[in-house]
Amino acid sequence: MSGAVTRGQARFAVALLFGVNFLNYIDRYVIAAVLPLIQQEFRLDDARAGYVLSMFVLVYMAASPFTGVMGDRWPRRYLVGSGVLLWSVATIATGFASSYHHLLLARSFIGVGEAGFGAVSPTIISDLFPKERRGRMLAFFFVAIPVGSALGYILGGAVGAHHGWRAACFLAGAPGIVLGLLAFGMVEPARGRGDGVVREEHRFELRPALELLRNRSYVLTMFGMSGMTFALGGMASWMPTFLSRVKGLSLDAANTGFGALTVGAGLIGTFLGGWLGDRLLRRTQSAYLLVSGVGMLLAIPFAYVGFTAARPEVYLPAFFVAEVLVFLNTGPANAVFVNVALPEVRATGIAMSIFVYHLLGDVPSPILIGKASVWTGSLQTALLLTLAAMAVSGAFYLSGMRTLGRDTARVQEILTEREERHAPGLHDAH
Repeated sequence: MSGAVTRGQARFAVALLFGVNFLNYIDRYVIAAVLPLIQQEFRLDDARAGYVLSMFVLVYMAASPFTGVMGDRWPRRYLVGSGVLLWSVATIATGFASSYHHLLLARSFIGVGEAGFGAVSPTIISDLFPKERRGRMLAFFFVAIPVGSALGYILGGAVGAHHGWRAACFLAGAPGIVLGLLAFGMVEPARGRGDGVVREEHRFELRPALELLRNRSYVLTMFGMSGMTFALGGMASWMPTFLSRVKGLSLDAANTGFGALTVGAGLIGTFLGGWLGDRLLRRTQSAYLLVSGVGMLLAIPFAYVGFTAARPEVYLPAFFVAEVLVFLNTGPANAVFVNVALPEVRATGIAMSIFVYHLLGDVPSPILIGKASVWTGSLQTALLLTLAAMAVSGAFYLSGMRTLGRDTARVQEILTEREERHAPGLHDAH
């Protein structure tokens, strides 16, 4: 497809991808909101319930490398549309589950569908906008994470309390069918457009993708993201249960309160992180990892107060500040994955990072926290594992600062060399 994209097409594509990501996280976390109801119906302890929370992420992680390669070879809008339709139908099917194993199977198909969307969407945005604006535009896309997650809690809590957990799944899954169909008609920007060069033909090669595993900035950002997803995934999965069981709130109040808190903190943190990253980029090429690392480390004491304080006027503001600081890294860290990879392997690079940071992050964290809760007899103690993960995340992000500027510049050098070597096959993308 040509590199020419109108402003209206670009805006529609970003808005559509935001909407899809918004539904993505509703579907992910509506199950956490109604988990106590599912545990009651299927008689699950915390350890087995942890598998319900982690199953879709486990399959999502395993499928992502395949969808990433597909995204670097095939039209990406087809993967987005197909993925949304599949996970929406699977969310509806979750509501029909008649046993624990049926529930796990339905959650698995949600993971397959989300893998088709997650690996390619950031690359579409990176090709629609220049790298100087990627932090902000990716922040807009990823702000759907806290907003969608929060609505998942609120929707699940309200609908689950009055109509049961199955009705919450039906309501969460239905809108995705409409957006999935719209995605098939979305603009497909030429790969490399956002970097100022467009090659009409892009041939996927495995070697440049594997070379990312020797890229220090990429690897350290991937491990930083692993620690972040361990912490955020563990908190997101168990917080409604924690607030209900330990803090004494009703399940409906726990979901509504934590959902509202996450919306506010996520909006502020994600937009602030994207703005700070792009602003500081004028002064240092390491800005994205500086914002990410400092935010994660500063979140630790606030999260500790939130877990241990007894009074809501103390623990709720503490959780709010902690979430703001954690969400600072969302846009900047994902911009790093895009900026240090060549356009033709970006979807594969993102897919490899998805595989690793879910493998080390929110696949094991709900299960480990559930098991630790059983072993220690205290969900509160088990959730302190998330603080260690925040510390690890911040350390990896800050360690990647030393080489980020060099690795980003190297990508631009290669693209410039290509432009000079293949001048007849290139045209200005802007």
